[in-house]
Amino acid sequence: TGYYGDGLNAIIVFAACFLPDSSRTDYNYVMENLFLYVISTLELMVAEDYMIVYLNGATPRRRMPGLGWMKKCYQMIDRRLRKNLKSFIIVHPSWFIRTILAVTRPFISSKFSSKIQYVNTLAELHEMIPMEYVQIPDSIVKYDEDKCIKRRMRTSCLSNDPEMASVEQE
Repeated sequence: TGYYGDGLNAIIVFAACFLPDSSRTDYNYVMENLFLYVISTLELMVAEDYMIVYLNGATPRRRMPGLGWMKKCYQMIDRRLRKNLKSFIIVHPSWFIRTILAVTRPFISSKFSSKIQYVNTLAELHEMIPMEYVQIPDSIVKYDEDKCIKRRMRTSCLSNDPEMASVEQE
Protein backbone atom coordinates (compact mmCIF):
# COMPACT_ATOMS: atom_id res chain seq x y z
CA THR A 1 0.00 0.00 0.00
CA GLY A 2 1.21 3.47 -0.82
CA TYR A 3 0.12 6.87 -2.07
CA TYR A 4 0.69 8.81 -5.28
CA GLY A 5 0.01 12.25 -6.69
CA ASP A 6 -0.66 15.58 -5.01
CA GLY A 7 -3.88 14.44 -3.37
CA LEU A 8 -2.14 11.47 -1.74
CA ASN A 9 -4.27 8.99 -3.66
CA ALA A 10 -3.98 5.43 -2.37
CA ILE A 11 -2.42 2.53 -4.27
CA ILE A 12 -3.66 -0.76 -2.84
CA VAL A 13 -1.49 -3.77 -3.72
CA PHE A 14 -3.13 -7.17 -3.44
CA ALA A 15 -0.94 -10.25 -3.98
CA ALA A 16 -3.09 -13.31 -4.72
CA CYS A 17 -0.16 -15.67 -4.06
CA PHE A 18 -0.63 -15.01 -0.33
CA LEU A 19 -4.31 -15.99 -0.27
CA PRO A 20 -5.19 -19.16 1.65
CA ASP A 21 -5.34 -22.53 -0.07
CA SER A 22 -8.91 -23.49 -1.03
CA SER A 23 -8.40 -26.95 0.49
CA ARG A 24 -8.50 -25.48 4.02
CA THR A 25 -11.52 -26.63 6.01
CA ASP A 26 -12.13 -23.05 7.19
CA TYR A 27 -11.51 -21.52 3.72
CA ASN A 28 -14.90 -19.75 3.42
CA TYR A 29 -14.59 -18.31 6.92
CA VAL A 30 -11.04 -17.05 6.29
CA MET A 31 -11.94 -15.52 2.90
CA GLU A 32 -15.02 -13.77 4.27
CA ASN A 33 -13.07 -12.26 7.14
CA LEU A 34 -10.22 -11.31 4.82
CA PHE A 35 -12.68 -9.46 2.60
CA LEU A 36 -14.23 -7.64 5.58
CA TYR A 37 -10.74 -6.64 6.73
CA VAL A 38 -9.80 -5.34 3.26
CA ILE A 39 -13.04 -3.34 2.97
CA SER A 40 -12.71 -1.79 6.43
CA THR A 41 -9.08 -0.88 5.64
CA LEU A 42 -10.12 0.65 2.32
CA GLU A 43 -12.80 2.73 3.99
CA LEU A 44 -10.22 4.12 6.43
CA MET A 45 -7.52 4.77 3.80
CA VAL A 46 -9.53 6.03 0.86
CA ALA A 47 -10.73 9.60 1.05
CA GLU A 48 -10.12 10.38 -2.61
CA ASP A 49 -9.33 8.46 -5.76
CA TYR A 50 -7.46 5.19 -5.46
CA MET A 51 -6.24 2.29 -7.56
CA ILE A 52 -5.92 -1.41 -6.90
CA VAL A 53 -2.96 -3.38 -8.23
CA TYR A 54 -3.83 -7.09 -8.24
CA LEU A 55 -0.68 -9.21 -8.51
CA ASN A 56 -1.79 -12.47 -10.09
CA GLY A 57 1.61 -13.97 -11.00
CA ALA A 58 3.08 -16.86 -8.99
CA THR A 59 -0.43 -17.81 -7.80
CA PRO A 60 -1.41 -21.47 -8.02
CA ARG A 61 -5.00 -22.10 -9.12
CA ARG A 62 -5.96 -23.40 -5.67
CA ARG A 63 -5.16 -19.98 -4.15
CA MET A 64 -7.16 -17.91 -6.63
CA PRO A 65 -10.46 -16.60 -5.27
CA GLY A 66 -13.57 -18.17 -6.78
CA LEU A 67 -16.12 -16.43 -8.96
CA GLY A 68 -18.77 -16.47 -6.23
CA TRP A 69 -16.45 -14.80 -3.75
CA MET A 70 -15.46 -12.09 -6.25
CA LYS A 71 -19.12 -11.40 -7.09
CA LYS A 72 -19.99 -11.11 -3.40
CA CYS A 73 -17.07 -8.72 -2.85
CA TYR A 74 -18.13 -6.51 -5.75
CA GLN A 75 -21.72 -6.36 -4.46
CA MET A 76 -20.64 -5.51 -0.91
CA ILE A 77 -18.31 -2.67 -1.86
CA ASP A 78 -19.82 0.67 -0.95
CA ARG A 79 -20.87 2.88 -3.89
CA ARG A 80 -18.37 5.58 -2.82
CA LEU A 81 -15.50 3.08 -2.97
CA ARG A 82 -16.60 1.85 -6.41
CA LYS A 83 -16.91 5.43 -7.65
CA ASN A 84 -13.49 6.53 -6.32
CA LEU A 85 -11.69 3.53 -7.83
CA LYS A 86 -9.78 4.96 -10.79
CA SER A 87 -8.18 1.77 -12.05
CA PHE A 88 -8.02 -1.91 -11.25
CA ILE A 89 -4.71 -3.15 -12.66
CA ILE A 90 -4.24 -6.90 -13.03
CA VAL A 91 -0.56 -7.80 -13.30
CA HIS A 92 0.34 -11.12 -14.99
CA PRO A 93 -3.29 -12.00 -15.85
CA SER A 94 -3.86 -15.70 -16.40
CA TRP A 95 -6.25 -17.08 -19.00
CA PHE A 96 -8.51 -18.02 -16.07
CA ILE A 97 -8.75 -14.41 -14.83
CA ARG A 98 -9.28 -13.07 -18.37
CA THR A 99 -12.01 -15.67 -18.98
CA ILE A 100 -13.83 -14.95 -15.72
CA LEU A 101 -13.79 -11.22 -16.40
CA ALA A 102 -14.98 -11.74 -19.97
CA VAL A 103 -17.85 -13.96 -18.79
CA THR A 104 -18.89 -11.61 -15.98
CA ARG A 105 -18.57 -8.40 -18.00
CA PRO A 106 -22.30 -8.33 -18.91
CA PHE A 107 -23.19 -8.52 -15.21
CA ILE A 108 -20.96 -5.71 -13.94
CA SER A 109 -21.28 -2.03 -14.71
CA SER A 110 -19.60 -0.72 -17.84
CA LYS A 111 -17.98 2.00 -15.70
CA PHE A 112 -16.31 -0.64 -13.55
CA SER A 113 -15.33 -2.73 -16.60
CA SER A 114 -13.61 0.29 -18.15
CA LYS A 115 -11.39 0.61 -15.05
CA ILE A 116 -9.88 -2.88 -15.50
CA GLN A 117 -6.45 -2.90 -17.12
CA TYR A 118 -4.21 -5.87 -17.89
CA VAL A 119 -0.45 -5.55 -17.46
CA ASN A 120 1.83 -8.41 -18.52
CA THR A 121 5.09 -7.34 -16.85
CA LEU A 122 6.33 -5.29 -13.93
CA ALA A 123 8.08 -3.03 -16.45
CA GLU A 124 4.67 -2.20 -17.97
CA LEU A 125 3.32 -1.53 -14.47
CA HIS A 126 6.26 0.80 -13.83
CA GLU A 127 5.25 2.83 -16.90
CA MET A 128 1.76 3.31 -15.43
CA ILE A 129 2.37 4.08 -11.77
CA PRO A 130 5.19 5.35 -9.54
CA MET A 131 6.79 2.13 -8.31
CA GLU A 132 8.68 3.77 -5.44
CA TYR A 133 5.42 3.60 -3.48
CA VAL A 134 4.64 -0.02 -4.35
CA GLN A 135 6.09 -3.01 -2.52
CA ILE A 136 6.25 -6.04 -4.84
CA PRO A 137 6.80 -9.42 -3.10
CA ASP A 138 9.99 -11.29 -4.07
CA SER A 139 7.99 -14.24 -5.46
CA ILE A 140 6.25 -11.90 -7.94
CA VAL A 141 9.56 -10.28 -8.97
CA LYS A 142 11.06 -13.73 -9.58
CA TYR A 143 7.96 -14.84 -11.53
CA ASP A 144 8.24 -11.71 -13.70
CA GLU A 145 11.96 -12.27 -14.32
CA ASP A 146 11.40 -15.93 -15.24
CA LYS A 147 8.56 -14.99 -17.56
CA CYS A 148 10.70 -12.34 -19.29
CA ILE A 149 13.60 -14.80 -19.70
CA LYS A 150 11.25 -17.36 -21.29
CA ARG A 151 9.83 -14.70 -23.61
CA ARG A 152 13.34 -13.62 -24.69
CA MET A 153 14.39 -17.24 -25.25
CA ARG A 154 11.29 -17.87 -27.38
CA THR A 155 11.96 -14.74 -29.41
CA SER A 156 15.63 -15.57 -29.97
CA CYS A 157 14.75 -19.18 -30.85
CA LEU A 158 12.30 -17.95 -33.47
CA SER A 159 14.85 -15.57 -34.99
CA ASN A 160 17.50 -18.37 -35.08
CA ASP A 161 15.12 -20.80 -36.79
CA PRO A 162 15.78 -20.68 -40.59
CA GLU A 163 12.11 -21.47 -41.33
CA MET A 164 10.92 -18.64 -39.12
CA ALA A 165 13.53 -16.26 -40.55
CA SER A 166 12.22 -16.94 -44.08
CA VAL A 167 8.67 -16.33 -42.88
CA GLU A 168 9.74 -13.04 -41.29
CA GLN A 169 11.38 -11.92 -44.59
CA GLU A 170 8.23 -12.53 -46.65
